[in-house]
Amino acid sequence: MRIRRQWLAGSIGAGVVAGLLTGCGAGDGEADGSGASVVLGTTDQVQALDPASGYNIGSWLVFNNVFQTLISFPHGANTPRPEAAKSCSFTDGNSTVYRCVLKDGLKFSNGNDFTSEDVAYSFKRTLRINDPKGPSYLLQSIKDVTTPDEKTVVFRLKTSDATFPMKIASSAGAIVDHREYPENKLRTDGEVVGSGVYRLDSIDGNEAVFSVNEEYRGEADVQNSGMTMKFFKGDPAALKRAVQKGTVDLAYRGLAAEDIEELEAATTADRRGVEVVDGASAEVMHMVFNMRDPMAGKLGVRKAIAYLVDRQALVRDVYRRTAKPLYSVIPAGITGHKTPFFDKYGDRPQRDKAKAALREEGISGKVRLTLWATPIRFGPGTVPAVKELAQQLNASGLFDAQVKSVSLDEYEKGIASGSYGVYVKGWVPDYPDPDIFISPFFSRNNVISNNYVSKRIVDKLIPATVAQPDRLVTAGEFAEIQSIVADDLPVLPLWQGKQYAVARDNVFGIAWSLDASTVPRFWEISKSQED
Repeated sequence: MRIRRQWLAGSIGAGVVAGLLTGCGAGDGEADGSGASVVLGTTDQVQALDPASGYNIGSWLVFNNVFQTLISFPHGANTPRPEAAKSCSFTDGNSTVYRCVLKDGLKFSNGNDFTSEDVAYSFKRTLRINDPKGPSYLLQSIKDVTTPDEKTVVFRLKTSDATFPMKIASSAGAIVDHREYPENKLRTDGEVVGSGVYRLDSIDGNEAVFSVNEEYRGEADVQNSGMTMKFFKGDPAALKRAVQKGTVDLAYRGLAAEDIEELEAATTADRRGVEVVDGASAEVMHMVFNMRDPMAGKLGVRKAIAYLVDRQALVRDVYRRTAKPLYSVIPAGITGHKTPFFDKYGDRPQRDKAKAALREEGISGKVRLTLWATPIRFGPGTVPAVKELAQQLNASGLFDAQVKSVSLDEYEKGIASGSYGVYVKGWVPDYPDPDIFISPFFSRNNVISNNYVSKRIVDKLIPATVAQPDRLVTAGEFAEIQSIVADDLPVLPLWQGKQYAVARDNVFGIAWSLDASTVPRFWEISKSQED
């Protein structure tokens, strides 16, 4: 039976991902990996092949499909389930001791046995290397990892951390062969050895080629015989042409918003044999303020900006409604979501209130600001979006804002050095829990480097939420965190995205991957043999 692709709707949160219109999602491929090979195009970049680094979606596309984790998120699930492990659980009442038992017969793609030694080695290695571009911050609660036997691994945590299972179900929990990866530094020879569904056969600046890993032992049913990922290097127009011509089977991320809008509105004939598939997403974009900047560090300036930003116009004119306005640091669909920025600053420009905020700060002339951006890292709409925001501020007559766009390396260096007063940061969650939108942004030594610390958030509220196994019970603390952030304004939430893929009409199973995992599971995508 051929199952047509279905649409995802609804939200991600305490319940399952909603909106699949059918109860099954397999395509024409067979579970043994004998289906047709599939070609995926993307403008995302693979920044690293070592899972101790490469904290970006392009790299995750490799990690999630080549490496195994002890537990993982199947499609539609908001709690992780066994993958390389046959069981995992906390063994104490305080969420400080987590024990996993491995499945039988696990092997890496090179034929080496996969044992608890590899698990302990992988976690200790990521923490030891502590690459600033890697996921080690997710593992900071680990105190020790021990291996009572070759099948058992025990994690002892520094403090209670009920979110720990979700963290290790992400790419932060990728397991490497201890014989293949150096202990104290990143692997740099371009080779990859994992135990996941696929092997990475080759990669260069133009494409990555994957074949099914015959050594894989896990939960995945493989619907194709291999994947090729083609890189379009920040060129959404070329990616659109490629999927229309059929040189790629599907385009994931990186298409311009106007192209998605055009394809969705087109007639069947005008679509040239392609369809748009969309799904829920918790991807967000924030404007970030350096709290030590001479101008952005002033609360009155930040309040004025909050009163003037028109999110409705931003998502309409720049993102063509492929995103929606965001009024909190916890997006809609995630447990605990509130709208304090809407409540405090409204949803339309309020010049009088912005002017009053500046006057209270002692500012009577125009505020001169530079808004910083980078063109590719957070999607092709980033620079146009920042220009739109600058125009909105300038239209009030209260600001003289300009925009500067620089390469990603220069951008990250400028943020880290404190050279930028106002900049933007996009965020794709590692797991569907409110903590992933709070701890990375508002802990000490946060990932946005804006010099903001709220002692109430850091010392009281984050520890209380992390220690609570019943995530619904944390709603009160998360509501308070959101309110504090809206008052202090270290960041200004802008939009929450939707996930889109554009595919040929003989490609199936894509909708299964457009969920909280945020990264396509290659094995669920299939292609019919005929065009």
